[in-house]
Amino acid sequence: MEEKNLTQETEIATAPSQIDDTIIEVSDVSMEFFTRDEKIDNLKELFVRLLKGKAKRKVVRVLNNVSFSVKKGESIGLIGHNGAGKSTLLKLIAEIYKPTKGTVKVRGKVAPLLNLGAGFDPESSAKENVYLNGAILGYSRKEIAKKYEEIVEFAELGEYMHIPIKNFSSGMVARLGFAIAIDVNPDILLVDEILSVGDENFRKKCARKVNELREKGVTFVIVSHNMGQVKSLCQKAIWIENSEVMAYGDVNEVCEKYQKYCNEQKI
Repeated sequence: MEEKNLTQETEIATAPSQIDDTIIEVSDVSMEFFTRDEKIDNLKELFVRLLKGKAKRKVVRVLNNVSFSVKKGESIGLIGHNGAGKSTLLKLIAEIYKPTKGTVKVRGKVAPLLNLGAGFDPESSAKENVYLNGAILGYSRKEIAKKYEEIVEFAELGEYMHIPIKNFSSGMVARLGFAIAIDVNPDILLVDEILSVGDENFRKKCARKVNELREKGVTFVIVSHNMGQVKSLCQKAIWIENSEVMAYGDVNEVCEKYQKYCNEQKI
């Protein structure tokens, strides 16, 4: 009898670790936006039309009943055509948007690299922006100071750190943003096309860093139109088309289905 109780206790004790393995859970998520059918040139005209009930709204569904889960340490590629809903899905995971329907559960610290220059002050220097972005990600100035040299070294921008961001090329902004995101030890890194920016050597450097962080248990969700990049960086892929998940699973199988669809549709 005592041995049976010990077994039961062991089973109960190990159960939470299985649950903890899931770091992102998207359940039956739909996302809708409202747009105007007619062009309205200014706020005054919009306000008058709203009062008279003449401002017509159109509902656009960007995601429709999307469900999937991501385990800790997995790297997932989101593929599909422009307007399919990939970037919107990243913003839901980053909690920038809230879903119209369904739930998005995320566990751990998220570092979103969703747009070039997002979170940067163009008038401030690159150095000042390192501290600004660190604060946005929840780190104190003292903590960022300890990481500052590593960030600068990875971004390869040492001689430019006192120049305002507005004078940077898109590649330089991407390098700085990526360097900050990976050095603050996120649990989840969300990347939207940024790995396609910059020279070949830096892209390879980013790929090596992604693999290094993945081995340490960091979870990646990457949007890219580069199938070679998705296959090299990701274990799984999600193909989204017309706001719905068409396929989810092994990266090579999903990419093959997507490319076959593109060939058939002559896209």
